[in-house]
This record gives sequence, structure tokens and C-alpha cells, in this order.
Amino acid sequence: MQTALLTVTHDISGKNIELYTELKSELEGLYSEIFITISDESSLELIKVIEESNFKVKIIPKNGAAHARREVLKFGLEGNSKYFHYCDFDRILTWGKYYLNELKTVVLDVPNYDYQILGRSDRAIKTHPIEWIETEKITNKIFSLEFGRDVDITSGSCSFSKESAEYINGYSKEKMTDSEWAMIIARIAKLQVDYKTVEGLEYHEEINSVDKEISDSDKWLRRLELSLIISRASMYTGK
Repeated sequence: MQTALLTVTHDISGKNIELYTELKSELEGLYSEIFITISDESSLELIKVIEESNFKVKIIPKNGAAHARREVLKFGLEGNSKYFHYCDFDRILTWGKYYLNELKTVVLDVPNYDYQILGRSDRAIKTHPIEWIETEKITNKIFSLEFGRDVDITSGSCSFSKESAEYINGYSKEKMTDSEWAMIIARIAKLQVDYKTVEGLEYHEEINSVDKEISDSDKWLRRLELSLIISRASMYTGK
């Protein structure tokens, strides 16, 4: 095994402890190393359970998804793996529970690419809340126009070589990394960026929803704000 998993979580309620416990052995057997950054506001029980596993754990201040992703990438570069699979923690749990064989195939394929965007199939996209689907259409359209082919950039997963990881570590600075990392590799590193769609990045309310209860208007506004941040990174990163 050459590929490490990089993942992040901010789970105040510890809602995914049971599913994590169910999948822990499968995940540990799939990757050469597993690195996770956990926000210091996450469930103490979750932190304890993960620290007792073979996961390499770093507790970090809650400072947004981009910060957590950069921290886990930096953490992963301290290890011995030559390739990396990044996937949000709730996403990897969904993937492992419902499409484990597909996940295994994807991980085995990681060393064949400098950088690979892992997007969702049309079916998987349609499992998401409507405010995600509609706002991400815009995000994905703008990235696709800049990238030169139709891509789902907002899935929360990608894979890359250690060389690509070093470039990302050196250049990543945006408020969201979804499009930024791919553009760092395409425009700055001048390495190949490939694309694959998968089924396993589908949405399940009990696993993938946010902890906070917010109004419908807030849900739409937050997704719209994310769309703007990611779209700007698509356009301006590496130019």
C-alpha cells in the first residue's frame, strides 16, 4: 500500500462514532497511513475513540474547512506515503458504508495520477439537499469553464501524489480549497489533473448533515457564499 488517507472532521455531537467504529478496521486495512485533524470543539468521546485507533490524530482549533484541510495535508507529509487520498470524514464514512468495493478500487488507482478530482455521478449529486444542488451548479460551471471540461469540483474528495502535495502545501491560501488545489496543480505545478466520477460520495442526512439547526434562508445563503468563494478561486488561483 502506497496511499494514505487525509481527512478532517468537526463533529460536536459525535453523531458518526458508531459508523466510524463499524468501518475502522476496513479503513485501516485500505490505506498505508491515516491522518486526521479534529477540531477542538468536537465530541470528546469521538476524539477518544479515534485516538485509540491506528489513525494519526491532530487536534486543531476550529478555523474553517480550508485551514483543517491544509493542516491535515501538512500532517500527512510528515509520514512515509507517496500518494494521498483526501476525503472529508463524513464522506469517507458514507463511501465505506454504501460503496466499499468502489472505494477500494479508487484507492488502488490513486498512484496512477498526479492529481485526480473525484466527483459525484449525476445520481449521487441528486441525493443532496436542493440548496446544495442548485448553488453547486454555478460553482461547477465556473470551474468547468476555467478547467476546460465538465467537472464536479465540490464533492469533498480528491487524490494526489507527494509531489502535488508539496505544491499544495506551498501555495494553498484560499478560504476554500475545493477548486484551489486542482488549479494549483494545473496552473502552477503544470502537472496533469484528471477526473473520475463515483457513486460513493452521495448524501445521507444522518451522516452528512451539519450539526447546527438553521433556517432555510440561512442554508441557501451559506451555500451561495461558499459558491462565490470557490468560484473566485477557480478563476484566479495561479494566474
